[in-house]
Amino acid sequence: MEDCINVTYDEPMITPLKHLARQLLPASLLLSSVFLSGCSLLLPQQQGSDSCTAPEIVDLPAKIPPEQLQCPEPRVIEKLVTKIVAPELPPMATTAGKLHLPIVGAVELVHIESADIKLEARIDTGAETTSIHAEDIQLIEKDGRRYVRFVLIDPARGERVQQELRLRRRVLIKQSYGPDERRYVVRMWLTLGNTRSRVDVNLSDRTNFQYPLLIGRNFLTDSLIVDVSRHHTIIN
Repeated sequence: MEDCINVTYDEPMITPLKHLARQLLPASLLLSSVFLSGCSLLLPQQQGSDSCTAPEIVDLPAKIPPEQLQCPEPRVIEKLVTKIVAPELPPMATTAGKLHLPIVGAVELVHIESADIKLEARIDTGAETTSIHAEDIQLIEKDGRRYVRFVLIDPARGERVQQELRLRRRVLIKQSYGPDERRYVVRMWLTLGNTRSRVDVNLSDRTNFQYPLLIGRNFLTDSLIVDVSRHHTIIN
């Protein structure tokens, strides 16, 4: 004889389940009625029959061709071409000021007429007098007059060109990096572009300088305008 096991459930657990079933039952009956009524409304009924008729089944092709499954290649409707055009810059001015004076750069070629050579010159508005590199400087006297004999170096041919010009005066140059220096001053014809002038030039040793010639204000004043942003703007 098998043992009987009596299983009892607490009333507080059963009561909520019964209450939930009572609430769900009307809802299920309502959904069933809506479904049946919708079937009768959407599907045609046969004469003499209250049941829904099945929709007609349409045969589909067993296999779709691959070309119908692929997207068509894109077709170009309109092609835009973009062209970048650089703006035209205005030409650099060659003259300036009320007198339309020529504009020169910070470095220019200057023609030394007495020696017939061209030297690269630093254009310096801060210097009062023009200065040139000279070697073997000697003071001589001829017919009661004093002359200065010196040598200029022609950078184009690498030759030494001897000069002999009358002494204008002697000047004392005070230097911050060394002792004061006495220099001889002579007068030379210098040409820079279309500007030709005879000015005083002091003779000095410019071995430690980048340029053998320095053009000062005694050549520039009322003759040229300096634009330090340019180089070699004048072609002799």
